[in-house]
Amino acid sequence: MNSVTPIADQKKVGMVSLGCPKALVDSERILTRLRADGYAMSPDYAGADVVLVNTCGFLDSAKEESLAAIGEAIAENGRVIVTGCMGDEADAIRAAHPQVLAITGAHQYEDVVAAVHEAAPPTQGPFIDLIPQPDVKLTPRHYSYLKISEGCNHSCAFCIIPQLRGKLASRRIDAVLREAEKLVVSGTKELLVISQDTSAYGVDTRHDVRQWKGRAVRAHMTDLARELGQLRTPAGETPWTRLHYVYPYPHVDSVIPLMAEGLLTPYLDIPFQHASPSVLKRMKRPANEAKVLERLKKWRNICPDIAVRSSFVVGFPGETEEDFRYLLAWLEDAQLDRVGAFRFEPVEGAAANALPDPVPEPVKEERYARLMEVTARISAAKLAAKIGRTLPVIIDEVGAPDEDNDIGATGRSQADAPEIDGNVFLRNVPASLAQGDIVQARVEDADAHDLYGVIA
Repeated sequence: MNSVTPIADQKKVGMVSLGCPKALVDSERILTRLRADGYAMSPDYAGADVVLVNTCGFLDSAKEESLAAIGEAIAENGRVIVTGCMGDEADAIRAAHPQVLAITGAHQYEDVVAAVHEAAPPTQGPFIDLIPQPDVKLTPRHYSYLKISEGCNHSCAFCIIPQLRGKLASRRIDAVLREAEKLVVSGTKELLVISQDTSAYGVDTRHDVRQWKGRAVRAHMTDLARELGQLRTPAGETPWTRLHYVYPYPHVDSVIPLMAEGLLTPYLDIPFQHASPSVLKRMKRPANEAKVLERLKKWRNICPDIAVRSSFVVGFPGETEEDFRYLLAWLEDAQLDRVGAFRFEPVEGAAANALPDPVPEPVKEERYARLMEVTARISAAKLAAKIGRTLPVIIDEVGAPDEDNDIGATGRSQADAPEIDGNVFLRNVPASLAQGDIVQARVEDADAHDLYGVIA
């Protein structure tokens, strides 16, 4: 009999933001990163697992206000992390309030997020989190998640997101674009558009029209994609923009030309979950796998460099060996660039728990191994075909010089989203190379998941 895995309560963070508009932008950015990590925001002290106080230290009166706000947060909640401009005066803060959990300075986004992770570790799970990943990773400054909506209108049998987060609730498109613009201006080189169903953006608001930069834009995925493609960094470059969790609705076809034009990153994250019509029916998901294959071919004709990633569930109740072989055959035809897989686990409150014919755990493991073997082979062939090409690579980390004074760097191609896809490992990079730089790299070698090369 299958056991039910309970879901831990989602952690909540409160925020007190003081000071100038720059500090407000910092607060928005911190909250954006924490939301992407699975945290919810608390409107009051009582409901927060930890409270952030973003301080101002420009004037003595502002410092006094900041210290008063810290004191109030400690009195009302007790678990307080201090950040912002007054964070540079840690001794003064601790002298007044020795109970604070951590103190970070202005613009130290990574440090404050790490402090929140330590004080209130986030809950993670493959059927709840927007982008499944084994561990929570620190999000560096050069890429940011852009959440465009909350909730979901689907009723997939294995998922409880609608119960946890409600039905689809789309953000105003001008608010989304304003946040995206702020992120890019403040140093973001890569935007990762996320939601539970990106393709459904604006359905709940009947694609409400707003004014942006003197033109009318709808709350619709195609309008959003087109406008994000107009953003430019302070250096005049087009930031990378990835679309995650895109259901393959017909209007997705219209964003592929934007990728071919270089306005969007040629990458789609599509949650197929399975291919067998009978399994998809039990999952309560659309069963149009044959049509999807036709559209994949069409997309690749328009934008040959498009990378498509997806995730699949193996061992769903009632999945037969025939169903699983159907999935493997479909994957051979689809030739997806990146594939993740999960063994089905019952989640408390999910409709799938009541389905008959659970798949035994040893069978799940065997099918998972077979699927990963097939997808690794496909990935290895696709990456081998890139050897000799020159590709744009965004730098995530620059290493220290070795004994020969050579420096290596880790980056990603446009086919690789952070944390969930592969890497590009570069050798002999210049000492001036920095995190967030986008360089042209010549691919020299490849394995099943990663590329290896040198700056061209």
